[in-house]
Amino acid sequence: MEVLLDFERLRNDLMDYYGTAMSSGFGMAVMDLVKIQKASYEELIEYAQDCNIDIEKYVIKVLIR
Repeated sequence: MEVLLDFERLRNDLMDYYGTAMSSGFGMAVMDLVKIQKASYEELIEYAQDCNIDIEKYVIKVLIR
């Protein structure tokens, strides 16, 4: 089984999440924003898991082979 995710939507949501943290006084979140902009798909999933974001919200299609 192969699952396709909307990684651009996930990237945008993570940037919103860390951007909010930065504007709330957590200046170090700016470093995470830069990392998220350049992150691979696997790294995006790791960031989402660290933030307790439900990856299933980003499923586009499930392929069964």
